[in-house]
Amino acid sequence: MYKVFYGLNEKPFSKTPDPRFLYLSRGHREALARLQYVIEEREIALMTGDIGCGKTTLSRALMDSVGSGYHFCFVYNPRLTAIEFLRVVARSLHIANPPAAKDELLKEITDLLFRYHEDGRCPVVIIDEAQMIPDREIFDEIRLLTNFQLDHKNLLSIIVMGQPELRSILAAPVYEPFRQRIALNYHLNPLSVEETQDYLDFRIEVAGGTPGLFFPDAVQRIYELSGGVPRMINVIATNALLEGFGRDAAYIDGSIIDEMAGELLA
Repeated sequence: MYKVFYGLNEKPFSKTPDPRFLYLSRGHREALARLQYVIEEREIALMTGDIGCGKTTLSRALMDSVGSGYHFCFVYNPRLTAIEFLRVVARSLHIANPPAAKDELLKEITDLLFRYHEDGRCPVVIIDEAQMIPDREIFDEIRLLTNFQLDHKNLLSIIVMGQPELRSILAAPVYEPFRQRIALNYHLNPLSVEETQDYLDFRIEVAGGTPGLFFPDAVQRIYELSGGVPRMINVIATNALLEGFGRDAAYIDGSIIDEMAGELLA
């Protein structure tokens, strides 16, 4: 519908984490650079941010930004027992049938990590939604994975991502051993109003459209409603395009955002 009307080749504000649409704000650029450093050094990183700030998309961009010397393992749902967590990691490392016994499982992981090293590849374990981890035991297993090492470097890198409450969880004294293993802490902040304008223009342009479709007063209202969170910006902008199409409006101004604001907040 609105795609043809606004000269777009595809939907510019899809919710899927497509790295092509990753707008690198100042914070996103810094986060990406730091994560690249962490995997080069084979360390543990902790990255937090509000829901919808782009953490998952950033992890996909990280995967696309590095060479073939890395093997990425994603744990999307960490609400697991410790042994289930290790088995998920093992499958991601291409152990087809991970053993049920922990000692045998750890031996297979160890052997495989050394084979990866001999082949010149470094596994990168990315744990998303880590605030959902149910107990301390899994954090202990994450920490102990970094014990797989040679004299001069670890055999894998780990990135733990979650919402801001993850920091409150890890602040407890019981997690001190885990905190001491973290080489990088980074919090991804929402976009500023200026970055919101750039974000909208960037995604419109990637989708084949012309920047400037959203007038400044519309951008200001989108920023106020979304708090600068990209996922919320996407929701509001999509609805604005639908509303604008229904009005035959060539551009999106503040009145269109105000018209739909009540529906979005209902």
